[in-house]
Amino acid sequence: MKPSRVDLMALVLVLATGLSWWLGEGAALTQGHLGQAATLAVLALAVLKGALIALDYMELRHAPALWRRAVLGWLAVVIALVLLASLLPRL
Repeated sequence: MKPSRVDLMALVLVLATGLSWWLGEGAALTQGHLGQAATLAVLALAVLKGALIALDYMELRHAPALWRRAVLGWLAVVIALVLLASLLPRL
């Protein structure tokens, strides 16, 4: 039996969550020496996970384009604000 798209997305989400945790713990154990690279990788994984959840679990893949753009745009704004907040202490 072929796995469904939802099963594959669940696997990708679990793997991305594990990788995010590993990167975050690695950065914590090295007293932040992984720094920006780990932060950017975790945020990239967050974008991937957010898009997969919005498109597949919320079924926006088949929704009107306006809904897809609104939700994915909201995700982009949130990630941009998190990036800005992480860069502000360094400015």
